[in-house]
Amino acid sequence: MRTSADLALSRAFGFVFTSEHLTLSRERQTTVQRFSMDREGNLVERIARALRSGAPKKHAKDGAALHLGIGDDAAIISPGGKNDWVLSCDAFLEGVHFLAKTHPPDSVGYKSLVRATSDLGAMGATPRYFLLMLALPANRTGAWLDQFLNGMARAAHSLKTVLAGGDTTKGSVVSTSITVVGEIGRGHAVTRSGARPGDIIYVSGTLGRAQLGLELLLHRKTKASGLRSRRARYFDRALQGHLQSHLYPKIQLALGTWLAKRRMASAMMDISDGLSTDLTRLCSASGVGARTLAELVPRVAIPAELSKLAVGLKLDPLQMALHGGEDYELLFTVSPRNVKNLRAAPGFSQLKAIGEVTRGKSIVLIGPRGTQDTLEPKGWDPFRHQQ
Repeated sequence: MRTSADLALSRAFGFVFTSEHLTLSRERQTTVQRFSMDREGNLVERIARALRSGAPKKHAKDGAALHLGIGDDAAIISPGGKNDWVLSCDAFLEGVHFLAKTHPPDSVGYKSLVRATSDLGAMGATPRYFLLMLALPANRTGAWLDQFLNGMARAAHSLKTVLAGGDTTKGSVVSTSITVVGEIGRGHAVTRSGARPGDIIYVSGTLGRAQLGLELLLHRKTKASGLRSRRARYFDRALQGHLQSHLYPKIQLALGTWLAKRRMASAMMDISDGLSTDLTRLCSASGVGARTLAELVPRVAIPAELSKLAVGLKLDPLQMALHGGEDYELLFTVSPRNVKNLRAAPGFSQLKAIGEVTRGKSIVLIGPRGTQDTLEPKGWDPFRHQQ
């Protein structure tokens, strides 16, 4: 059934509808351009230039090769058999990514592993092993560490991944770095660089939930102290559901694996730093532009119990969906000829088409009245933001 949002997208982009999803009638064309990247992106580019990462290196003895190096969600090593290894690492630092006095220790342990593993899901890989580097102050080696490890163990069990080793040391603040190792059929990994003009842009679910959860976590004490007990209970119940998305995020492993195995996605990555930033990265890697329709971006709904707080904090659902980080939904592109096959995808009902890949270098957001504005990458960047 066509919705008003579907018809708006059709008018804006010239889509032809099949079922709930989209096909496109215009021809593909290719162009390559450079994008103005975020500060973290510039740092990564400097590292890549200095260390020459990404050039395939083949070992004469066993035929193993670095198939894909720096610049994507993960690296790919082809050992010469039926499967490729997919590797990534992720840092999670106190004062940068979490606040030890605000975030529960089990959440820190759980989230540090989940967010690292999300990069494997973004390539379509199945998690196998992980390495843990953990630095701790002396006062965090007791009960705090026990709860941290409980949270990480829960995540490992859920993700079916195994700790293979690591390192520990003393530090002034809590610091983790997790290296994850996944496996995928040879040549099946989905990178950021395969999007082509005419492809449809999808996201796997609602955006902005983690940002809302963070805002509520930081302000819940102030709000709750001014409520009478009955109203406080309503507030707490509404609060908890949104906190879960921030403290204990879920990642899209099943969908990523399904898309990669069937070669459905032309390009894919996870939304860890916000849609505006990550869409820019995907387009930059693919040498394309994008047009998205604001009213089609699936955004968090703020319940009535939290509406006054949201107004006080100036929380805008669309802005949180565009620029809020840590949702870990998948952002992927699909050729029009494959759109009809998405009906069999895990979580199909949650998939949302938000726009199309274009030839132009710009990334455009079309507003409800047809206005067209450049979608600037204003998501999370640790070199621009401060906790």
